[in-house]
Amino acid sequence: QVQLVESGGGLVQAGGSLRLSCVASGTIFSINSMAWYRQYLGKERELVATITSGGALNYADSVKGRFTISKDDGKKTGYLQMNSLKPEDTAVYYCNAEIKSWFYSSFRTYWGQGTQVTVSS
Repeated sequence: QVQLVESGGGLVQAGGSLRLSCVASGTIFSINSMAWYRQYLGKERELVATITSGGALNYADSVKGRFTISKDDGKKTGYLQMNSLKPEDTAVYYCNAEIKSWFYSSFRTYWGQGTQVTVSS
């Protein structure tokens, strides 16, 4: 089985920083891309940042200049460094990845369970 587990969320004051981690485990052959999404209470899930296997980056306008997505292929781990946090960043953050396992010939999309980030004013 392939599993994504997020960690690093918590409560922080405005202007502070958090670093989220997403660890992929299981029968993984390769990871094509990883992404971070967030979901506000009562709202739809929205894309925050993406990183491809080649290292290409993309960010939502709302987090450009403040958030940084990265990955460690050897550790099969993705990261989201969040700086200058604002109350409007409060949401559940989800890791997403396209992964090819040893049992399938194509990439499949997997989701983590989410980690809560709360930014107080």
